[in-house]
Amino acid sequence: MLFNLVRRYAIMAIAVPLAAAGARKLSETLEAKRGPSRSTRLLRQGADFVTGLRGQKKKRRFGW
Repeated sequence: MLFNLVRRYAIMAIAVPLAAAGARKLSETLEAKRGPSRSTRLLRQGADFVTGLRGQKKKRRFGW
């Protein structure tokens, strides 16, 4: 049980931000070579979405 908790934490703390940074870097590289396109925009939006998920806190109904 503890191993599963550590594994889940490692994935959220290391792998997800690393994948988002890789997607953003790939988008920048492709845009520099070929110019803006739908695929580079989607890569950047996906990286922004994943980064935003990590930083979000639970919204409370009454703001307490």
